[in-house]
Amino acid sequence: MHVWAPAQFSNLLGTVYRRGNLYFTPDGNCVISPVGNRVTIFDLKNNKSETSPFATRHNVTCVGLSPDGSLAIVVDEEGAALLVSMISKSVIHQFHFQKPVHSVCFSPDGRKFVITKDNLALMYHAPGKKREFNAFVLDKTYYGPYDETTCIDWTDDSKCFAVGSKDMSTWVFGAERWANLIYYSLGGHKDAIVACFFEMNSLDLYTVSQDGALCVWQCDTDLDGLKPRPPKDRTEDKNESKKDMDEEFIEESRGEEIHGKATTNEQERREKVKYSRAAKYFFNKEGDFNNLTSAAYHKKTHLLVTGFASGIFHLHELPDFNLIHSLSISDQRIAAISINCTGDWIAFGCSGLGQLLVWEWQSESYVLKQQGHFNSMVSLAYSPDGQYLVTGGDDGKVKVWNTSSSFCFVTFTEHTSSISAVTFTSTGYVILSASLDGTVRAFDLHRYRNFRTFTSPRPAQFSCLAVDSSGEIVSAGSQDSFDIFIWSMQSGRLLDVLSGHEGPISSVCFNPMKSILASASWDKTVRLWDMFDSWRTTETLTLNSDVLAVAFRPDGRELAVAALNGQITFWDHENAVQIGSIEGRHDLQVGRKELDKITAKQAAKAKSFTTLCYSADGQSILAGGLSKFVCIYHVKEQILMKKFEISCNLSLDAMEEYLDHRKMTEFGSMALIDEGAGDEDGVAIALPGVKRGDMSSRHFKPEIRVTCLRFSPTGRSWAATTTEGLLIYSLDSGLIFDPFELDIDITPSSVHKVLSQKEYTMAILMAFRLNEKKLIQEVVETIPCNEVDVVCSSLPELYVEKMLEFLASAFETTHHLEFYLTWAQRLLMLHGQKLKTRSGKLLPIIQFLQKSIQRHFEDVSKLCEWNRYNIKYALAISQQRGMKRPAERSVSEEELEEFNSDYLMEEGTTNS
Repeated sequence: MHVWAPAQFSNLLGTVYRRGNLYFTPDGNCVISPVGNRVTIFDLKNNKSETSPFATRHNVTCVGLSPDGSLAIVVDEEGAALLVSMISKSVIHQFHFQKPVHSVCFSPDGRKFVITKDNLALMYHAPGKKREFNAFVLDKTYYGPYDETTCIDWTDDSKCFAVGSKDMSTWVFGAERWANLIYYSLGGHKDAIVACFFEMNSLDLYTVSQDGALCVWQCDTDLDGLKPRPPKDRTEDKNESKKDMDEEFIEESRGEEIHGKATTNEQERREKVKYSRAAKYFFNKEGDFNNLTSAAYHKKTHLLVTGFASGIFHLHELPDFNLIHSLSISDQRIAAISINCTGDWIAFGCSGLGQLLVWEWQSESYVLKQQGHFNSMVSLAYSPDGQYLVTGGDDGKVKVWNTSSSFCFVTFTEHTSSISAVTFTSTGYVILSASLDGTVRAFDLHRYRNFRTFTSPRPAQFSCLAVDSSGEIVSAGSQDSFDIFIWSMQSGRLLDVLSGHEGPISSVCFNPMKSILASASWDKTVRLWDMFDSWRTTETLTLNSDVLAVAFRPDGRELAVAALNGQITFWDHENAVQIGSIEGRHDLQVGRKELDKITAKQAAKAKSFTTLCYSADGQSILAGGLSKFVCIYHVKEQILMKKFEISCNLSLDAMEEYLDHRKMTEFGSMALIDEGAGDEDGVAIALPGVKRGDMSSRHFKPEIRVTCLRFSPTGRSWAATTTEGLLIYSLDSGLIFDPFELDIDITPSSVHKVLSQKEYTMAILMAFRLNEKKLIQEVVETIPCNEVDVVCSSLPELYVEKMLEFLASAFETTHHLEFYLTWAQRLLMLHGQKLKTRSGKLLPIIQFLQKSIQRHFEDVSKLCEWNRYNIKYALAISQQRGMKRPAERSVSEEELEEFNSDYLMEEGTTNS
């Protein structure tokens, strides 16, 4: 079994918010954010984020969370909904609302939920409260607004809910048919309603409109004053039962219908709930803000938060409309706001820049401040220990991500144009980036600064980048002058300019083990340069098509080359002999764009792989390009082992093989019709060969593609920069039974029996042969510390490797740091010399172990620094007090210990 076979989608980095509403979990510690067609949960307490494994077919537009936080309803832009368990992160039920849904909201008691679509509000029985065959059972349909509905809010006792609309009206509906409140229509606004909120334990209502107006509505009835409707007369029931069976079936499927009227007669108004407008306030008194885009209200603290198109947000105290403070996030529109249960944290989402911010308004500080690449991601690289990822984008930013927490912790903005390539040096503390602005920059991860800038004598656009294994020589290829530039990392001086290629340089790569540089070009050649021999060309490999990517195997003995004709060829570069090839064009399965005039099958003939990467052990190779698939090939057998579909999001272009006949008219594709509201007419159609699309166009669907692939040095995961974001796939080893040299006598019971007889070496060998992590952990943790040395020395060579791999994975979750560090130290000390002979094969395991230990080292060192600071502070305070009272006798250490022991004895007696 190959190590990469069970790799599953693990996480999505690089994008933190796209569109839709934000939601805090009931405990207030996590934010749920829609990211494309997935949902990401940001744990603010533990500083981690996790992207859900489930995905919708289009971009997510709204999320509704049940009051207990166990269920969520995720709806995409086409109206397809997923009922999801937030505990197991699995899909329970699928449903289609047939039309785009504007908002979803559960009732506070969790028994019902309301969705709004078109000009309707539909109330369903919430799933999970009782046993049902259908998870989505329609209870009532509410009619009233003339235009699209925009927002929902429930009363605290779940008796009523309010719905806002674009027709400038707000409707209050009864969840049950109350005698004195079936529906009530509120006007008073001159623009679309953005949000409506009930006051706590009251029918009093606040409505906020897009033109920056707030209306305060007072109700003359309390929630307890709602009267139940008397039961219907039986004679009416008999008359109704005589209806046609077909009609009855239709009515049953649609549920009960409630038709609201904007005007009612005087007789209907008597003995009914009445609303009156108590006040009307305006946000745009200075004229700075004319477009209110989102709002949220915290009922317990009476805090109203409003966001505007200019990126400014206000905090007001209601009902007096007192301004607490006003701040600006950016110059982009605030698309979503949410407040947590305690009212301390406010989450803001800006879709324009892909920002997600969590603001603690009382201390005026950020709890979370994350922003992805607001343009396409182009390149990525893993740090040598696999702990960090660096990405470069078309927005000119270089971002560094922590693979454990999935957060970006530093962003470099020195480049003035698109990033074309990024890489780490062998130390892991220096990042290099090449850009189309004509510079290669080096960034220091200790001080977070750009400490070196490499330039060429004449301005050149750098398309690729490589650094040698020593980290001393930097190489970059140009796409306009056809030259390769070589710099010294130490001095920053240009060492040489390598000429010889007759086309743009597409890729450069250093041999990890030797002083050889491989460069690929559109002139159908790969050139090998010896950097110790005056940069002389040692070999020129000629291919049949333009070369797009090259990659050396980790041991440096093989070179993989991807060409424009879709072939991947493998070369013995020392002898300039081709040793194999893979025809990969048919594996790409390119989709058809909405505006393409040719079929996907014809389009695929011109497609090829644009990025290559060997696995950590060198046995397999990853390949990706202008397709939604990433292919993994076995190098020796030259066969396709697995294809990963990186996305199923139909909101992206080139996803489907055939055109949808429902979108075709006699005049052409419906994609040519621009439904966006704007000043210009018509649709911007991409020019031939344009990959990125016109971002200024109102009608924009990015094309699905893979721009860069990298395998983690630990061998446990691989990452891909795609149109969706930075996708990470990792091993799901917990669900796979993969025994090693198993025979009939080895069972968990026999392992326990040997362990009870204190035959520790035999027990650990048997546990490894059964290869169950829990059992191995139990055996290892049962072995006493004084026996570790003996067991390590008696382990066979093959099991030393397996023990190191287990230790590396155990370090990620264990709290027994000293115990496992003792194991690692003794294994490496006793078997270090033998392990060196197989360093190439063992490198991923050693790097995985290093990554785990390094993470613990950083955590413990932070804790120790904090403790040292606290002790110094306490000593300084005690010295100050001692200076103030010199006459007092100082307490000796013996007396202090005696006092502590007496105190502990007293505590023990009181507790007992």
